[in-house]
Amino acid sequence: MAAAFVACPPAAGIATRRLAAAAPAPDRPYKGGGAAAAAGQPPLPTHSSLRSTGKGSEWAAYGPNTKVIKGGHHPEEWSTDPLGRSVVNPPVYHASTVTFPNVAALRYAASDWPFTGMWYGRHGNPTTWALEEAFATIEGGDNACVTGSGVAAVNAALLAFLETGDHVLMTDAVYDPSRGFCDKFLGRFGVETTYYSPTSSVEEVAALFRDNTKVLFVESPASLSFEVMDVPALATMAHAKGAKVIIDNTWGPMFLQPFDLGVDVSINAATKYIGGHSDLMLGLIATTRECYRAVKSSVAELGCPPGSDDCYLALRGLRTLGVRLRAHEVAGYTLARWLEARPEVARIMHPGLESHPQHELWKAQFSGACGLFGLQLVAGFPQAALDEMLDGMKLFSMGFSWGGYESLILQNAINSARSVKYWEYGGELGQTLRIHAGLEDAEDLLADLEAGFARLHAATARIAAEERAAAEASTTAATSET
Repeated sequence: MAAAFVACPPAAGIATRRLAAAAPAPDRPYKGGGAAAAAGQPPLPTHSSLRSTGKGSEWAAYGPNTKVIKGGHHPEEWSTDPLGRSVVNPPVYHASTVTFPNVAALRYAASDWPFTGMWYGRHGNPTTWALEEAFATIEGGDNACVTGSGVAAVNAALLAFLETGDHVLMTDAVYDPSRGFCDKFLGRFGVETTYYSPTSSVEEVAALFRDNTKVLFVESPASLSFEVMDVPALATMAHAKGAKVIIDNTWGPMFLQPFDLGVDVSINAATKYIGGHSDLMLGLIATTRECYRAVKSSVAELGCPPGSDDCYLALRGLRTLGVRLRAHEVAGYTLARWLEARPEVARIMHPGLESHPQHELWKAQFSGACGLFGLQLVAGFPQAALDEMLDGMKLFSMGFSWGGYESLILQNAINSARSVKYWEYGGELGQTLRIHAGLEDAEDLLADLEAGFARLHAATARIAAEERAAAEASTTAATSET
């Protein structure tokens, strides 16, 4: 009777394909199995899970869209088919316990974990490794680590290089939870944080360095106020002073190549554009070869792994990242330019527009823009009127995060997360809003905004009339009393 094909996913590292009910399994060049184990030889590091360096370089000579398709793609490792047939996407591995075929395989895995492939479920599996390699490829890093959220990615990256008595320089425009981690967590353990303005010159940032400064953290553009930083110059200066440079590159995947600019670690909240569908929580950290072991060890020690299902969803989202980002970019420019011409708008915070103060710096570092930008209204609109504008939006939802397929609009208070240089409000400048341009038809989004401004004006006029009527009634009452 013919042997039955084994359709289940293979254990990591199995390079040969087997048939059920076959004779004793052939020798496998995997973790010391078979003849290699008998001879006491180490396994051959041919399987992708056994390589901890160079994972982001295989497709370095190719274009960005090819990289998002081919990075981390190892169909030859994802099937047990005897004829070598395979699948396009990796299987979803659900695993806690990892079993070892023999003592030699166990000893090999224990010799340098978590850098020796499968060891325990918390440290990765073929699904998570495919995503990590894909991310390293698009960022231009040597390797990458995945975590359960973008916040966890920031925290793990910082803790990889900081200890009691150290000092970190952090942009004042940093993502607010990262500020909270520095102030409330690192501060408890004797790590001091100094914040610098996102528009500080390189010389001004350099003046803040101390002998114990170990990390310079940058975010460019800032996700609320959209200032752009001179990343190459900052990285050169920081390295001359012996510090590591970490960047939050969530705004610019594919559009900014951080390692070409000299950074050591690049972080992305994959919850946003990489996932792309507002249905997962995930963080990714790409590194240079020199920094990978420190970051991977930090991730392992913190115990912040993602679920394999979320990694699978992120990997599926990453494969369409190029076309989605370009669509977000076009929609973002369409909305930003239309808004810039509106009388209700004092200024647009979009680094891709010529009106942005750091537009030339942005052009020198970025090859494109995502769909996230900010705006500031002119002064004079009551908060209640703005509330009515936002409450009546049909296509724009109100919600935190961004990077999904849907458009978002949200009022923000930029200075609620600032301590050095405060955003300018008052005078002729009113409330600030952040917009994420989704994948809807731009004409429909513009119509939604047009109707929103009509509500804003109508509510402003009504509130002014109500205030005048109340003032007149108060004056009449006071006169009658006299």
